[in-house]
Amino acid sequence: MILSDSEILRSIEVGAIVIEPFRREKLGSNSYDVHLGRTLALYKDEVLDARSHNQIEYIEIPEDGYVLYPHEFYLGVTEEYTETHKHVPFLEGKSSIGRLGIDIHATAGKGDVGFCNTWTLEISVKKPIRVYAGMPIGQLIYFEVSGEILTPYNKKNSAKYNEQTNKPVESKMWMNFP
Repeated sequence: MILSDSEILRSIEVGAIVIEPFRREKLGSNSYDVHLGRTLALYKDEVLDARSHNQIEYIEIPEDGYVLYPHEFYLGVTEEYTETHKHVPFLEGKSSIGRLGIDIHATAGKGDVGFCNTWTLEISVKKPIRVYAGMPIGQLIYFEVSGEILTPYNKKNSAKYNEQTNKPVESKMWMNFP
């Protein structure tokens, strides 16, 4: 079951959901709008290797925006830091972003109970487009969980994305290999 606006607010009041900064006007009927952070990242190498730590370079979005191109793959980050202790968060693109040809995630739209961080966005575009820090980029939807959570994400020894950051985080797939 998806949480309504009143249930999201109630969960924030009891600390089951944390959104910083929280702006009440960004709360929808059953979602919360998140915004593009100031930093983007690009992989340095043309060919990525799933067994290697692929390095990234950071780009700060200037006040007059930054143009994204279809032949590139960008990592972005949300302005919002979130914590989710009793619900499963899903990050989806906003329809107005999709109508501009911007995809914000390739496969990683679902978070885990216990995820406490900003969200790294996997951005690709259909046409060149200028984007701006602080623009609405997606929406978080929260689902109820049935049953007890034995080990939340932030308590797992195998969790690779626990280090708090306000920058995009590159793939850590290489950590899955011996």
